[in-house]
Amino acid sequence: MTWYVRNLLPHLLLPFAAGFGAVLVLLIAQASHSSQLWAQAAGASSRQAANKPQPAPHGSTALPAPRPGWNYPLRLTLTYEVDWRVFPAGTATVHIESNGDSQRILVTGDSLGAFNLIYRVSDHFQSTFSRQTGCSAGFAKQTMQGTSQISLEQQFSGGQSHTTDDEKTLITRTHHAEQVAIPPCVSDPLSAIFYAASQPLQSGQQFHLPVVYGPDLIDATVKVEGQEAVRAPTTTYQALRVQPTWSNPAVRNSGNIWVWYTDDDRHIPVQLRARLFWGTITFRLTGIEQK
Repeated sequence: MTWYVRNLLPHLLLPFAAGFGAVLVLLIAQASHSSQLWAQAAGASSRQAANKPQPAPHGSTALPAPRPGWNYPLRLTLTYEVDWRVFPAGTATVHIESNGDSQRILVTGDSLGAFNLIYRVSDHFQSTFSRQTGCSAGFAKQTMQGTSQISLEQQFSGGQSHTTDDEKTLITRTHHAEQVAIPPCVSDPLSAIFYAASQPLQSGQQFHLPVVYGPDLIDATVKVEGQEAVRAPTTTYQALRVQPTWSNPAVRNSGNIWVWYTDDDRHIPVQLRARLFWGTITFRLTGIEQK
């Protein structure tokens, strides 16, 4: 049993750490570690392409306009419980606030209980985008997973993406910076979740979002699959089940993700689920505060 805890269990928890950031950050553009797997599969050709202008995928030259009368919340805090398979695994907090013409999203995610003792996860994400156009101005993440610390910051301006990426472990430290051409208006993995809420979200509807993460431009197709009742710890929500799919086969084949938005004018994400080859992670809304 001691050998199991010291040697095998941390390797089983590594995918949990990946998925914890996955559902938070890449519900539209897939998991952060899935993107890393994509990059590994692409190898050197992906890194070479990162320095060349990348045209927008077909149908993704602009974000779809928000529905008439839509307004982002001035201040809103959402709290989620996180389960991995059948085990309570962590908590996540999403804070949304307006700042002039911009909307800012702050997300924190932390493991809990036995997971903390063996493989601690503490992730922080931030996104800023235009309230009028939905165009992202920047995205950042700081993650601590086990002994690894990763910091990534992206700024989008004038059809360019400026990215700095730092990774530190107990043994090594790496730094990477690059600039790539992107369409003039894109979404990032975090803002895309909430920009999708600005759409009508009617059963059968689908729309495209150009999402940038690192050097990669991904064409996300978002489809509203239908209505469904979602049971939360304190209530039951009438919700709309939405599934994103992606243009890149490596990302598309790595698993499935769904988001359930309330079937009302607010379109609050009340449940988020990632079903990947190593298991399923589910986020369930436990609290809503206007602060």
